[in-house]
Amino acid sequence: MSPPGFVTVALATLELHAPEGEDWVHEEKLDGYRIEAVVNGNGCRLYSRNEKDWTARFPQVAEILSALPVQSVVLDGEIVAFDDEGNTSFQRLQQSLDQHELRSVRYHVFDILSLDGADLRGLPLALRRDFLRDVLRAVPAGRDGRAVVRATREFHTRDGNPLEHACTLGIEGVVSKRADSTYPVGRSPLWIKSKCSRRQEFAIVGFTDPQGSRDSFGALLIGVYDGDELRYAGKVGTGFDVATLRTLRERLRTLETPGHDIAHKVGLPRTGVHWVKPTLVAEIVFTEWTSDGLLRHPVFKGLRTDKPARDVRRED
Repeated sequence: MSPPGFVTVALATLELHAPEGEDWVHEEKLDGYRIEAVVNGNGCRLYSRNEKDWTARFPQVAEILSALPVQSVVLDGEIVAFDDEGNTSFQRLQQSLDQHELRSVRYHVFDILSLDGADLRGLPLALRRDFLRDVLRAVPAGRDGRAVVRATREFHTRDGNPLEHACTLGIEGVVSKRADSTYPVGRSPLWIKSKCSRRQEFAIVGFTDPQGSRDSFGALLIGVYDGDELRYAGKVGTGFDVATLRTLRERLRTLETPGHDIAHKVGLPRTGVHWVKPTLVAEIVFTEWTSDGLLRHPVFKGLRTDKPARDVRRED
């Protein structure tokens, strides 16, 4: 029997509202990196959703999962870090990685795809959860005694509105899954995600010179792809701390270019604007899209290294 390898992860479909009814299981929508853990006789490997090996980034998670008393297992979950209010924070996770300070990092598991050579993806979600609970009971604590690996939190609502309940708790949103569904292939309506605020990835296409007391840069210029065309989506100038400003400016410096197609399609002044190759991806929170395709009240949350810039599309 060959050891298990990477399995293409299921993706949720974005909807404005969470589905209601007893047929659905609702989970907290986490704000981190989607990670698939593959454990076998060779230890544990951690993969991003695009099958990049990220084991070296989260060694404590791999170490703990390697000690599971199983022949093999494939787990699907999210690696997160928590802010001071106890909510998952992508910005805090990014800072933990940049500073090599991983004590606050946790792996929240929400599905199990195979166990000891048996493919579990064809089983209904409710039954897969039973297998997952059994496996996670044997997870050892971290070196500091904390639960580094744990099951994703589910919640139930009496009023039938799971998204509203999630928003009152201060979390990002809800992932709703059909309790009787098998593990979906690709993006599926069997998994629905709904958000308390608008949030998505954007390609960084440039930056402006700093103004006033700020150093490094003033604002990021961002865009999204529409087919093969990169469309300008506006500027984001908030959400940065001093360390992020300086680190990001150094990365942008190596990507500067005299300009690209998008530079001729936006009404920005010629001075004080620097264009970069669109290879970096930023996660942005905003209130709405304007009628001319720009973001209103955008806030920077961090860089995403698990998604290529060419995959960035406008989420509606």
